[in-house]
Amino acid sequence: MDTAGEPSNPAANREPTENVAQMLHAMRGSEDPHLPRHYVIRQHLQHLMLTKTLKPGDQIPTEQEMMRIFSVSRITVRQAVGQLVATGSLVAKPGRGTYVAQPRIQQDLKKLTGFVEDMDTLGLKASATVVKLAVVKADYQVAEKLRLPKGARVTYIERIRLAEGQPLSFDVTYLPIDIGERIASENLQVNPVFSLLEDKYGIKLAEAEYAIEASLASSTVARHLRMRAGAPILLIERNTYDVNGRPIDYEKLYYRGDRIRYKTLLKR
Repeated sequence: MDTAGEPSNPAANREPTENVAQMLHAMRGSEDPHLPRHYVIRQHLQHLMLTKTLKPGDQIPTEQEMMRIFSVSRITVRQAVGQLVATGSLVAKPGRGTYVAQPRIQQDLKKLTGFVEDMDTLGLKASATVVKLAVVKADYQVAEKLRLPKGARVTYIERIRLAEGQPLSFDVTYLPIDIGERIASENLQVNPVFSLLEDKYGIKLAEAEYAIEASLASSTVARHLRMRAGAPILLIERNTYDVNGRPIDYEKLYYRGDRIRYKTLLKR
């Protein structure tokens, strides 16, 4: 089940929810009477989130409360709240309520960096959990990416990458066996692969190809990222090369679509 943005103890937020209901009631009538009611409700909620009156993890008033505050139908409330859920501002928890979502982590696509470096830049504590580590035979895609014969032995690693203890991505990594055997002997819950390659084994990384696409979480990815199967994710395929142009690793990085966004600058 998706738990992003949900407080660990929903009961602890009852008083803030009551305060929010009172503020919404006080705000009622201050808007242009010609505006659609669902738009008005959405604007008021957005204002409370922008002013930090509603903080990440806070629960908003129930549908019944919103209907009473604004004298509108359930359909109108659902339309307003649904728009904010669709944009990622709110997270709906069936049977529990609707909560202010955690803000998306924004990363700049300007240079080749690893997860830990990215989180350090953002002031977030990074950690990892190793799910699986094995030697497998490269299928056609992996062999092509690593420039190996199909069926060649490669090191396969699955990791959950966390920021401040919250799962942000599920990483699947393939390494050529000569490199992978060394990496597999390390404590990957503490040591980032990029740092090991460069600082310990003297493999200088030069560049990487990125392919980013929208996708849906499989049951496996969803379980590791604590979200529902079928929820939106960002799938990043990354192929990293050393200074000699040799492919060093091939990765599939499954990022929570509700927790991260990328930004870049394109010049003409």
